[in-house]
Amino acid sequence: MPFLGELSALATACFWSGSSLSFAAATRRVGATHVNITRLVTAALLLLAVVLLSGLDRTLSQSQVLYLGASGVVGFALGDTFLFQAFKRLGARLTMLIMSLAPAVAALLALFMLGENISFIGAIGIGVTICGVAYVAFEEQIDENQPGVSWSVSGLGFAFLAAAGQGGGLVLAKMAFRDGNVNGFVATMVRVLASLLVLVPATFFLRKFKNPVLVFRSDRRAFLLTLLGAILGPFLGVVGSIVAIQHTRIGIAATIMATTPVLMLPLLRIIHKEHISRRAYIGAFIAVGGVALLFMRSF
Repeated sequence: MPFLGELSALATACFWSGSSLSFAAATRRVGATHVNITRLVTAALLLLAVVLLSGLDRTLSQSQVLYLGASGVVGFALGDTFLFQAFKRLGARLTMLIMSLAPAVAALLALFMLGENISFIGAIGIGVTICGVAYVAFEEQIDENQPGVSWSVSGLGFAFLAAAGQGGGLVLAKMAFRDGNVNGFVATMVRVLASLLVLVPATFFLRKFKNPVLVFRSDRRAFLLTLLGAILGPFLGVVGSIVAIQHTRIGIAATIMATTPVLMLPLLRIIHKEHISRRAYIGAFIAVGGVALLFMRSF
């Protein structure tokens, strides 16, 4: 299918725009740890059901399991833990602005670890898209409808670490495909299960995780937000990202997926009744132009 990788990356950005708002709202209600682990457990159950009931080929080599497992630990256990801490401190839009650095991290790692080069036009497309995304997200009144959200050094630090974790996780996942093709649902299931093997013992040891039943019973809206985010994010979104990096270069896939702040604009308008400024429309136009360059087959 032509442009399968690019279209999968675009679909992933759509899913992540919804999951980002859901997780940001849930995190402010019950905390990052409960949201992070609950959404991964939910995603793991959904993925196991799909893989077992559909009869997908689950054959993986030892190196594929190791690379996918490492990708899950770096991307989910570490990267997403930092991401949720950033959501709590900065809000969804400012966090996703910093996350727009993830394509640059992914492209550099892919260059050194996988030898993936990007042509001049491809580099221009990445640069234009990132500029458009930053222009959309970087406004003076960011997340004005979200109480407690402001600039903070710790929040910015967590967001930068989250961007590095996402970029590194994508590169490690693609390294698993060098030994052969892997189904997106199977690959995502391995990544999620590996992250849970690290996260669950760590949170219990640090006494950061209380009884989730009691936590969500007292705040059912937080559970519904987490459930919605789990379906859109680590289930549909991450599967889409795996398909994307299988069928196009990591830098290109990561850049298209980084358009999440642009795609969040209609949701912010509908959910938070937020006014969409002229600046946002200009930034969206720039980002779309950059994505159009990335769809050109001159790489």
